[in-house]
Amino acid sequence: MVDRKESQLGLALTAIDPNVLLALADEHHARTVRPLGSRSVAGHLVKPYVIEAPGRRVSDQNVQAALRVAGDHLSSAYLRGSLGLAVLLVHAGGDGDYVLVNTWIEGYMSDLAVFVGPADDAAQLRPGRAGLAPCVWEAAVLSHERDAFTKHVLDGHGVIDERLAAWRGDVLEGKVR
Repeated sequence: MVDRKESQLGLALTAIDPNVLLALADEHHARTVRPLGSRSVAGHLVKPYVIEAPGRRVSDQNVQAALRVAGDHLSSAYLRGSLGLAVLLVHAGGDGDYVLVNTWIEGYMSDLAVFVGPADDAAQLRPGRAGLAPCVWEAAVLSHERDAFTKHVLDGHGVIDERLAAWRGDVLEGKVR
């Protein structure tokens, strides 16, 4: 057990709560990820994905709402240095719905917007609080997409259409933890 005053490493780790960490570990589970094919949204080439918690499903209505949210966000993405490529995550989470729009921007950077709302109420999706970042399942998809972008677009060979086709075809599907 971690001593709240000093760990075995000799570091004061007062922020660590072993009970909270173990409870998270006990409840950790796989979630289903499926790609939806690429599409054009607000002038961007977008790769949308669905992530579903056990017992939850993303409906066509949820996807359409997420595409509208993404379109609104991406319509001004040029102001943030957008390169025209984005990933959209539509996540039916255990505690509500999430839409993430990750846009590749200038300088090898990305722009991330997170929208949150109650389960199955797409009209209530709103920007997440400042500092909100992807959960472990969303981060798994974004990690795959970072690798796909690097491999096919930045390090790829051939004309840009060939690189983009390879990027579009490199998707993550199945269970993620």
